[in-house]
Amino acid sequence: MRLEELELIQVGIGDGDALIVIDLQNDFMPSGALPVEGGDAIIGPINALAEKFHRLGNPIIATQDWHPPGHLSFASSHGKEPFDRYEAEGIGPVLWPDHCVQGSPGAEFHPGFDAKLVKAVIRKGFRPTVDSYSAFLENDRRTPTGLSGYLRELGVKRVFLCGLALDYCVFFSALDGRSLGFDVVIPVDLTRAIDSPPGRLSEALGSMVERGVKFTSSGRIAGPP
Repeated sequence: MRLEELELIQVGIGDGDALIVIDLQNDFMPSGALPVEGGDAIIGPINALAEKFHRLGNPIIATQDWHPPGHLSFASSHGKEPFDRYEAEGIGPVLWPDHCVQGSPGAEFHPGFDAKLVKAVIRKGFRPTVDSYSAFLENDRRTPTGLSGYLRELGVKRVFLCGLALDYCVFFSALDGRSLGFDVVIPVDLTRAIDSPPGRLSEALGSMVERGVKFTSSGRIAGPP
């Protein structure tokens, strides 16, 4: 499936909605250690959508990749090359360049992201032997990040996901959100993909459609002027 084949819905921000901004960090920007092409282009539009949520009093949550040095998902920890295929519990399907190391400039939010609107930050991937793509569950598929319980305390029933990257952290967050009983909407112009290995994006889009994830664009989201 391709992005242009997705059905985009019209949607309004209502009670029980939350915005989750995934990993808008320096290392995922075009000049970073694990660049996502066009990642910097979505920052301004994400800020604009966050402002809509803020004006309505709806919560905004951000996630932050937060790896210790020598994390097992790093290719350098195995003497391999970035993007080499690798499968182990909690790690894979590929290995990554060293990125978003705790306390490093690359782990910081992009300075253009208006983080003052964020109600809470969920840090993930800080366990040395387990990666974490999803905002809800670590990659061992049993360790929660705490986001689900937090959203339920706030009365959230539907989440809007944006940020980086569409075929990894946004994708896994969308599937886990659905499994946990949340409705999930992704504004496709507010995310970008890695598409590694090739075909990854197509596979991810098909899986999300099958699981009932809805897609829109920022221009189709109604909110305060």
